[in-house]
Amino acid sequence: MRRPVIGITCYVESATFTVWRDTTAALLPYAYVEQVVRAGGQPVLLPPAGEPASVVRGLDGLILAGGGDIDPARYGAEPQEQTGYIRKFRDEAEFSLLATALDGGLPYLGICRGLQVLNVALGGTLHQHLPDVVGHTGHCPGPGQFGDLPIVPVPGTRLAEALGADPVTVPHYHHQAVDRLAPGLTVTATTADGTIEAVEPGSPGPFTMAVQWHPEAAEDHALFEALVRAC
Repeated sequence: MRRPVIGITCYVESATFTVWRDTTAALLPYAYVEQVVRAGGQPVLLPPAGEPASVVRGLDGLILAGGGDIDPARYGAEPQEQTGYIRKFRDEAEFSLLATALDGGLPYLGICRGLQVLNVALGGTLHQHLPDVVGHTGHCPGPGQFGDLPIVPVPGTRLAEALGADPVTVPHYHHQAVDRLAPGLTVTATTADGTIEAVEPGSPGPFTMAVQWHPEAAEDHALFEALVRAC
């Protein structure tokens, strides 16, 4: 059997590698690739250029990866001081890609920004700076530093089926989160401070799961395995 082809969106940023300095590059933390391969999938990177939605027919599954903040204009808000790394070209590419994937019933896993894109695309809004809401920086302790906080899966959900219903400590790196939940989505995990950490559709249908933490940085592979099984 061939490996299911899993498209993963990626960044376009200035990067330094080998002999090249400050070169514009399409890039992605390699942990995403390793997790997909370990789960039995074949990763394909999807840069936010051209028409990435046009390749959906060639995919068996889709991951929208982490990244900078969504333009708040997409949910009717002005940017706050802490909102940053907005890449409007990436917003345009990923919102189009997600809409095409959902319309086609493509199995979907949203990670961090990927949860936020799903929520905003379906009509929800975001907290632009979570520490102002919860009163601590545990979800993003510092630049490039994951926070370890337990999440509590909701029994009976796809997430609980994959992770179990007991609290699980997972790596967090996000300063934004769901504010108003989009119609049609249901909360499938929270942290003790009330932050929404995972969502999925409230009615049965194609595999669609989104989490606010970073499972690619976790030792557990269950979410990637669940996606590949669905594919």
